[in-house]
Amino acid sequence: MTNTVVTILHEGDAEQYWNLRIEALKEAPDAFLTTYEEAVQRENPVDQTAERLSDENNITFGAFTDEGLVGVTTLQFSDKRKEKHKAFLLAMYVKPQYQNRGIAKQLIFKAIQTARRQGEVEQIHLSVVSTNNAAIHLYESIGFKMYATEPRAIKTDKGYLDEHLMVLSL
Repeated sequence: MTNTVVTILHEGDAEQYWNLRIEALKEAPDAFLTTYEEAVQRENPVDQTAERLSDENNITFGAFTDEGLVGVTTLQFSDKRKEKHKAFLLAMYVKPQYQNRGIAKQLIFKAIQTARRQGEVEQIHLSVVSTNNAAIHLYESIGFKMYATEPRAIKTDKGYLDEHLMVLSL
């Protein structure tokens, strides 16, 4: 079994993150609002990624193995005073060959631990496509509870996808 280290990504990780993000958009297009086509049309995407990785309202975690970056997720904090008690888990992706090895769980636990240390965060929210049963099971196993379903949340070339909205109370 390969050792995995989960850490916070910084500007210097931008190129690796960008490459994994592009893979994610190809491999799991229904899991993200951004399309592959939209992403690759950006000007200076690595520079934009570096800027996002240095944004204090977003903390992006990366899972590294001997082969490099294999998984990511972002914890987003609100800059609005009335929403300081909430954080949002976004952009979760683990390379297919590394799925079912506990890497996604490690990423989420690191995000939860970070949110707890932040002090003001009382709950973490996420949304997940209603047909992504593996992700839903993972989130539920950690303690996330579904509180609503947004019908037709995402429109694709193949039709509409519903999203489950989930929350974890800290």
